[in-house]
Amino acid sequence: MAPDLPAARLATRLAFLVAGFGIACWAPLVPFAKQRLGVDDGVLGLLLLCIGLGSVIAMGVTGAVSARYGSKPFIVAGGSGLAVVLPLLTLVNTPLMLGMALLAFGAFLGSLDVAMNIHAVDVERVEGRPLMSGFHALFSVGGFVGSTAMTFLLSLHIGTLASTLPCAALMLAAIAAARSRLIVSTHASDGPLFALPRGIVLVLAGLAAITFLVEGALLDWSALLITGAGLVSAAQGGLGYIFFSIAMTAGRFGGDALTARIGDRAMMLWGGLLAAGGFVVLLSAPNAALAMGGFVLIGLGASNVVPVLFRRAGTQRAMPPTLAVAAITTTGYAGHLAGPAGVGFIARAAGLPTAFWVLAALLCLVPACARLVTRRPGPDRS
Repeated sequence: MAPDLPAARLATRLAFLVAGFGIACWAPLVPFAKQRLGVDDGVLGLLLLCIGLGSVIAMGVTGAVSARYGSKPFIVAGGSGLAVVLPLLTLVNTPLMLGMALLAFGAFLGSLDVAMNIHAVDVERVEGRPLMSGFHALFSVGGFVGSTAMTFLLSLHIGTLASTLPCAALMLAAIAAARSRLIVSTHASDGPLFALPRGIVLVLAGLAAITFLVEGALLDWSALLITGAGLVSAAQGGLGYIFFSIAMTAGRFGGDALTARIGDRAMMLWGGLLAAGGFVVLLSAPNAALAMGGFVLIGLGASNVVPVLFRRAGTQRAMPPTLAVAAITTTGYAGHLAGPAGVGFIARAAGLPTAFWVLAALLCLVPACARLVTRRPGPDRS
C-alpha cells in the first residue's frame, strides 16, 4: 500500500516539533534543579553532560537497529519517553538520581533525533522534492514554543512538576497523532546493524560537525564577543543569538522552495559563502546594527546546510542510509558540544575575535565541498 504522503509529512513535522519542544522545556528547569539538589556549578555541569552522553549512545544504537526495523518504533518510543521523563526531572532529589534521569532523557532525545531524520529522508525520497528544511524549521519552532510555555507556567508559581505535566501531555498527544501516520521505512533490511562511517559519509559528517559547532559557539560566546567589543551593553548581549535564531528559522521555512529551484549544490555553495561572509561582517562591524546584520547573514546562510547534508546521506551509496544519518546526527551533536570548549581554548590563547575568525574559516569548507558532496552517487559498494 502506498503511503499517505500528506499524513507522513504531518507525522514528521510533529516528531521534529516534539524534539525541539522537549529539550527546550528542560532548560528553564535547570536553576530549580540546582537549588533543589544544593549542588555547585561544577557538579551541575557534570550532571548536564549526562544528557549528551545518553544522546550519543542512543544515536548509535538507533541508527544501527533502524537499519533493520525501521524508524517508526524509535520515533514513538523516543517521543513518548521524552514526555514521561520530563516530569521526573522535577522529582528526583539526589545528584545520582538526577544524573540517571538526565541520561534517560538524553537517550530518548538522541533516539528521536536520529529516527525522525531517517523518517524525513524516507518521506522526502518518496515525495521526490525537498522537504528537509521545513522539517528542521519545526524543531526550531518547537524550541521557541517549549521555552516560552515552560517559562510562562513557571512564572505562575504553580510548581515545577505542575508546570511540566501539561507540556508532557502535549508531547504525548503529538506522538499519538503521529503514530498512525508514520510510514514503514523502506530501508529496513537484514543488512548489518553497524558500519563505520566511510567514503562520502565522512565528509558529510565532518561538515555537519562544523555547522553544529558554529551554532553551539554562537549560543555560548556571541554575547561575550559583542559586549567585549563594546557594541552592546551586557543586558543586550543575547540579541545576537536571537537575530541568528530568527534568521535560521526563517531561512529553513523558505529553504525547500529555494532548494527545489537552485539545487543542493548551489544551496551549499551560496549558503556557506553567505554564512562565512556574515562572520566577516560581524567581526568587522563598527556598530551594533551592522553586527546584528552579520548574525542574520550567518543564520540565513547556515540554515539549509544541515538539511542538505541529511538529504545527501539518504542518497549516498557508500553505506546504509540509516547508518549514514546516524553518523551525521552523532557527529553534529558532538560538534555542538565541543564547539564552546574549542572556542574557549582558542580565545584563551589568541583572543575571542580570533576564535571567531577560525569559525569563519571552518565554514568555508562548506562551499569548498559543495561539488563533492552533491555529485551523483556511484555504484553501490556497501
